[in-house]
Amino acid sequence: MKVEDIRKMFPALDASVYGKPLVYFDNAATAQRMDKVLSLMGDLSAYHNANIHRAVHKLAGDATDAYEKTRDLVKEFLNASSREEIVFTSGTTASINLVAFCFGEAFIREGDEILVSEAEHHSNIVPWQLMCQRKKAVLKPVPVDDDGYLRLDVLENMISSRTKLVAITQISNVLGIINPVKEIVNICHSKGCKVLIDGAQGVVHSGIDVQDVDCDFYAFSGHKLYAATGTGVLYGKKELLEEMPPYMGGGEMIGTVSFKETTFAPLPEKFEAGTQNFNAVPTLGPAMEFARSVASDSEIVSYNEKVRDYLLEALLSDDRIRLFGVPHRTIDKAPVFSFAMKGVHHEDLALILDKMGIAVRSGQMCAEPVMDRFGVTGMLRASIAPYNTLEEAEYFIKSLEKAAAMLA
Repeated sequence: MKVEDIRKMFPALDASVYGKPLVYFDNAATAQRMDKVLSLMGDLSAYHNANIHRAVHKLAGDATDAYEKTRDLVKEFLNASSREEIVFTSGTTASINLVAFCFGEAFIREGDEILVSEAEHHSNIVPWQLMCQRKKAVLKPVPVDDDGYLRLDVLENMISSRTKLVAITQISNVLGIINPVKEIVNICHSKGCKVLIDGAQGVVHSGIDVQDVDCDFYAFSGHKLYAATGTGVLYGKKELLEEMPPYMGGGEMIGTVSFKETTFAPLPEKFEAGTQNFNAVPTLGPAMEFARSVASDSEIVSYNEKVRDYLLEALLSDDRIRLFGVPHRTIDKAPVFSFAMKGVHHEDLALILDKMGIAVRSGQMCAEPVMDRFGVTGMLRASIAPYNTLEEAEYFIKSLEKAAAMLA
């Protein structure tokens, strides 16, 4: 496969913005959808639109089969040990909130500790804050160094007998540094605490083998992996999920219901209350198939690395630019570039780049503690997907220079 072949799979890439060809560099927020995903969404909505797990008619059976087949595909994609360990949610945020509430109810007592890093998305901070407030536990941040690397030495020393869980991102959505999650899990497990990995960015750029890494929980979103919005996955070790109470009550998550007592369904239905997003969840199938194919295609991998390395060198060589997340080795860096330009506001840069047809993210990227750590109010972020080209990267750097000159 070549990048030109990949681009043909994504209809949105043919769009124009203000008369300019679209250069979509906001993939860390939401990736574009491939034609197989779009056609499957349409087919499910038009011809298989029936509630799952309930009725005996054919449409319901077809919808249920598509939904449950996807669970098996996710199990294989993550290399989970059983399909009962795969819970469908609306995204990474919902997955982390589920764990924060249910793990908290089952295992957290007053005075216990949860550790997160300074580089977390709000979705991996706020749910733990809420849980800690409810359970009178303590949330502690693990620092990152000036280059954006997690301080593993500090992490190891921070873990105490009261530390019950470490919640850590696989790849920061701001810094783009790839954390050594297997090493982190080893450290945590050696000290008796569990680990949740936020894989929202990691599942796209690094992938995961949950059995090899041995994490206790792993969360990711479909919309960052070329699938439909409103889809997500929580992987959890079976023995932990079985001990955790349900997150929400309603249909499908029950065994029996009476006014005297309610019993709950077995895994994973216990955590999937109500009508699920059955027209969208199956889009994870072709999206994961695509992600696997590009990750195993040496030519595409090499080309993507070339684009990443070009942008990294261009941004680091500009004295006006301060890049956040500077890798010691290029293999430590995902193609996520957040930076500030001296004397220029990030929002102004983003607005001018938009007029040039370039979509980037500006602001705090839902990671305000990272902004505080590096002493800025916001950043500009360019994030790259396998369908982005070297020509687009070169155009972005030239446009950045033009925009900066206009704002100087």
